[in-house]
Amino acid sequence: MNCLICKDLERTLASRRSQYTEALSAAYYQVSTELAACKNVDMERAKSDLEEHQSMCIYAANRKRPRPKASRARRESVLSRGAGNT
Repeated sequence: MNCLICKDLERTLASRRSQYTEALSAAYYQVSTELAACKNVDMERAKSDLEEHQSMCIYAANRKRPRPKASRARRESVLSRGAGNT
């Protein structure tokens, strides 16, 4: 089950990120760097709101977060060290 607040905050963040990216486009950015800065602040606030909610949300806490995969070189290194001990 997904949290409706999480979904809403994720949509808000996506919208703010899109607006910020648009503000960075050549036409807008040349006119006003202040506009881009304001959009960046809006995006960071939305990101902060989402992270804050997710830190308290029982649904977000129950989601399984994917663990980073070890690189192939690291796995081979670990395996070769283990093989030398036998």
